[in-house]
Amino acid sequence: MNSRAYFYLCITALFWGGNSVAGKMAVGHVSPMMLTTLRWVFALAIILALMTPQIRRDWDKIKQHWLQLLAYGAIGFTTFNALLYSALKYTSAINAVILQAGIPMLIFLFNFMLFRTRASIAQVIGFTVTLIGVLITAAHGDIASLLQLEFNFGDALMIAACVVYAAYTVALRFKPAMHWQSFIAAPAFGALLSAIPLLFWEIGSGTAIVPDMTGWIIVLYAAIFPSLMSQVLYVRGVEMIGANRAGLFINAIPVFGTLLSVMLVGETFHTFHFIALLLVLGGIAIAEKGRPKN
Repeated sequence: MNSRAYFYLCITALFWGGNSVAGKMAVGHVSPMMLTTLRWVFALAIILALMTPQIRRDWDKIKQHWLQLLAYGAIGFTTFNALLYSALKYTSAINAVILQAGIPMLIFLFNFMLFRTRASIAQVIGFTVTLIGVLITAAHGDIASLLQLEFNFGDALMIAACVVYAAYTVALRFKPAMHWQSFIAAPAFGALLSAIPLLFWEIGSGTAIVPDMTGWIIVLYAAIFPSLMSQVLYVRGVEMIGANRAGLFINAIPVFGTLLSVMLVGETFHTFHFIALLLVLGGIAIAEKGRPKN
C-alpha cells in the first residue's frame, strides 16, 4: 500500500508541477477565471463520458452527502486554482514556489490543532530537509538571493491558496465512503458551479481573455492532468497514508516544475537542481522512515 501511495503522490506532484508551469505560460493567452472554469467544463465532460454508470450506482450516497461533496470541489478545486492563477499574474514563480512549500507545514499545524495529531521528530526533520531543497530550487542555488525577494499582492493570494489547500487536505479525512469515480465527479461539478460566478465577475471587470491556440492547449492539459488525474491520485494517496505523510509530497512540486521547465521551456538543468531533488526525496524518506507507527 505504501509503495502504491508513493507512486500516486509522485505522479500527482509531477502533474501539479506542470500546472504551475502552465499557469505561468497562460498569462496573456487565457485569463485566470476563464482557465479555472473551462478546465472543469472539459474535466466534467470526460467524467460524464466515462464514469456515468458508477455515478448512477452511487447516486443515493451522492444525494446524501451532496453539500459536503460540492464544498470539496468549491474549496479544494476551484478556490485554490483561482487563487494560484491569479497570484501568478502579480508575483514571480520563485515566490509562488516558496509559499507553496508551506502547505505541508500548514497540514501538520491544522492536524495538531484540530485532532492533536502529533508529528514525530523525524517527520519535522524530513519536512525541514525537503523545504531546504525547495528553497535551493527557488533560489537557483543562491540562498542569499532569497533575502532580496519582495512580497506583493500576488504573494498574499498565494498564501491564501496554501491555507485553502491545506484545509481541503485535512478535511479529506471526513470524505464519505464511495467509489473514487463518484467521489471525483461530485466535487468536479461543485468546482464548475463555483467557478462560473468568478468567470462572470472577470468578464464584468473587463479582464477576461478568451483562449487562443496556446490557451486551449493549456486548458486541455489543466482539465485532464491537474484537474482530473491528479485529484483522483491525491485523494487516494491521502486515503492510504494520511494527510500528514501525503502532504510532504507537495514539496516535490517545484522540483518537478523545474524539470518540466527544462524540457518544455528550454531552461538549463544545473547541479543545484540535482541537489534539490535529492534533498526533497531524502526528506520525504526520512519523514516516512521515522513516522509514528500508530
